[in-house]
Amino acid sequence: MNRTEVARPGIRRWLLPVVLAVLACAAAVTAQNNPPSDQPGQVPAQQQPTKPIPPPEEPKGEVKITPRQAEELFHTVDEILAFDSKQTGLPIKREVKRKLTSRDEVVSYLTKHLNDEDTQRLRRSELVLKKFGLLPRDFNLETFLVALLREEVAGYYDPKTKTVNLLDWVPMEEQEPVMAHELTHALQDQDVNLQKWMKRGEKDLGEIKKDPTPADIENDEMDNAREAVLEGQAQAMMFQYAIAPTGHSITTSPELVGAMEEESLTGTPSTKVFNDAPIFLKESMTFPYSYGLNFVIKVLQKGGKNTAFAGILANPPHTTRQIMQPETYLSGEKIEPMRVPDFKHDFKDYQKFDIGAMGEFDVAVLVEQYAGKKISKQIYPEWRGGYYYAAKSKANPSAPLTLLYVSRWSSPITAAQFAGIYAHSLNLRYKKVTEAGDPKEAVQNAQDNVDAAPLPLEGRHGWSTEDGTVVIEQKGDTVFITESLDDTTTTTLEKEVFTTVTPAK
Repeated sequence: MNRTEVARPGIRRWLLPVVLAVLACAAAVTAQNNPPSDQPGQVPAQQQPTKPIPPPEEPKGEVKITPRQAEELFHTVDEILAFDSKQTGLPIKREVKRKLTSRDEVVSYLTKHLNDEDTQRLRRSELVLKKFGLLPRDFNLETFLVALLREEVAGYYDPKTKTVNLLDWVPMEEQEPVMAHELTHALQDQDVNLQKWMKRGEKDLGEIKKDPTPADIENDEMDNAREAVLEGQAQAMMFQYAIAPTGHSITTSPELVGAMEEESLTGTPSTKVFNDAPIFLKESMTFPYSYGLNFVIKVLQKGGKNTAFAGILANPPHTTRQIMQPETYLSGEKIEPMRVPDFKHDFKDYQKFDIGAMGEFDVAVLVEQYAGKKISKQIYPEWRGGYYYAAKSKANPSAPLTLLYVSRWSSPITAAQFAGIYAHSLNLRYKKVTEAGDPKEAVQNAQDNVDAAPLPLEGRHGWSTEDGTVVIEQKGDTVFITESLDDTTTTTLEKEVFTTVTPAK
């Protein structure tokens, strides 16, 4: 298989609602990337120069599907739909409409769904991601998404019109696996109504007037988890369809599935727009497919097809931790929600800009960017909760965005390790960093040896940067971080956070 199609990128709650609206549970994006470097200490996204990304031109010499070939494809839809239904146990309740779509029609579909509200969300997401150093400061996220989706779309199911859209520029030999994926979405839609099902996870905490509760924070990743379910099930059927003629199964041939997945990511020349994307965007776009596929296979092995398809749709996971570690979903693991400060009172001199959970996937990417994939894989399973609050100064709206970030870990040791990695990121994210109390001392963890893991950071530390003060404090299993926030507000939050923290269970 030369090409895997990947539907809507699940880019955390910061960005996902925008992409949800743009792609409406539908557009398929090809992830033909080479895996990012595993070397810690690599220059992160914020320090990488970027160039404006123009929309890619239609490839020269591209061969379009003929009307006769299109008719052949339309006949194949029913056959593949029956295959998917048998494999998943999801019944066919009605015929699925089909349409041959051009590249320009796809772009029109995508851009039409970017309304004013979506654009506002997009810009807010962009600033928060840049504050964490997960996007370059000169990166244009909207331009990137339009260019990427135009270049990468391979087919999509539109739940609003109940139509599977086959693309007229995708070679015939690549169409059937794409259909096996997209028609799984059609069956999901007939089972649960995808628009209503996905809407359960679209609550944007940055836009609601009242402060979020611990339960709101806990459920803030629901959209990411549900997206991984949809795409994981569809990927499972795509691979099962591909290997069915050999007599193999995705549940009994993990090495074959792994090889196919690897080939789908690296077997063909990568597209330039995706290749040039920051780590966060690459990982976010592949998350629903790679982790979602593994999640579905693990549930399939444990409980059979009824549990892995209709069962998950009826009882979906609600965190990225459950997707990344299927055993936590299967065991019914319960983690005590993190208590949160009185944001409205503590940030009385600030205007709320955004708020949300920092889940296991988020810390996995954050650690990968600043310490490498190997260390990320060691640390992210120890995550036990996290949230952020971004705000703008009322007195000086042009001042840098301020940030509160609190995370909880399985042990004080892991908490100190994460604090050290975050401290290590400061010299990579800011131009001028000086540790408080000793102007000659740079950030403790900015080692010259990029192959060494950042040192653990215990206790309370502060730094001055061109954007203001950064405070990192590790106490027990909790890490408290503020950036660009005034000392009085930081002290108030510090006392409140460490008197309200609850140990993870």
